[in-house]
Amino acid sequence: MVKHVILWSLKEEVANKDEVKAGIKEGLEGLKGVVPGLIDIKVITGGLSSSNMDLMLDSTLESEEALKGYAVHPAHVEVANTKVRPYTSVRSCFDYEV
Repeated sequence: MVKHVILWSLKEEVANKDEVKAGIKEGLEGLKGVVPGLIDIKVITGGLSSSNMDLMLDSTLESEEALKGYAVHPAHVEVANTKVRPYTSVRSCFDYEV
């Protein structure tokens, strides 16, 4: 199995941050059962005050091949292009085998 973890910062000019976070969460978590090989996916939007990022994606996929398929799957690309990328300024990724 593979863990795929992403941290994002929202753009400073985003006025409705709670709505944007909710949209990202709904969009990404809605990919479970849609993208082959995606075992679990969670978006955490309520970090502690010590956090320096706004959101975290914690997902588990069957394999590295499944992760590659997830990256280009049309449903994922749609969510990324409409709910994530327009509102985020920084993205950090860490993928690892479990």
